Amino acid sequence: MRLVPLLLLAAALLPAAAQARVVEDQQVWANATVIGTIGPRFAYFMEVQPRTVDGVQRIGQVLIRPAIGWRFSDAVTAYGGYARVLLPTQVGPDNHENRAFAQLSWNLGELSGGRLSSRTRVERRQLSTGDDTGWRVREMLRWVRPLGDPKRPRLLLWMEGFAALNDTDWGARGGFDQARTFLGLELPLGRGKSTLEPGYLNQVINDPGGRVRVNHVASLTLWIRP
Repeated sequence: MRLVPLLLLAAALLPAAAQARVVEDQQVWANATVIGTIGPRFAYFMEVQPRTVDGVQRIGQVLIRPAIGWRFSDAVTAYGGYARVLLPTQVGPDNHENRAFAQLSWNLGELSGGRLSSRTRVERRQLSTGDDTGWRVREMLRWVRPLGDPKRPRLLLWMEGFAALNDTDWGARGGFDQARTFLGLELPLGRGKSTLEPGYLNQVINDPGGRVRVNHVASLTLWIRP
């Protein structure tokens, strides 16, 4: 729980952000992730995520993110990976981002009848629109609570705070970057290992120049666990 302060910092900054100029959008995010282990220790995942923006009128981002990892215990797994982010534009050549990352995932135990877990990720970011390298840390807390039978739908709530560690020539500013809050369901599929997560995601982004972007996202995530 020592990483909770990052989320608290994001929450503390939201009232100030509400006084800035706010731009809202309606989006749809789809995510398909294959995740598993080979043997007792080697872990991996592969994620593909297209995002539709501008009132669900066009593809604004496509993210491809593979990673390999090591299970230190049933509770703790470390990953290293790379994300290729394609950023289509309406005018001119498309942009892209290369993002290397390190991640630590662990189960924190039971809380209020549900399972609490954490994901900490540090990212090294390079965008085609500038020459600088940006560093960012992000922390997610995820809570899943069964609604009756464990094989039935489960309530899912997660929050993730982002903090940029430096300024860049492509627009990053050190400090609070964004916050995401998700409310939905975790639906077991087949034998119950794979799951589907439909729900609502609220994304608040602190843009340079005093502008705040608020995205209302219909989110659908498929977790495939072989």
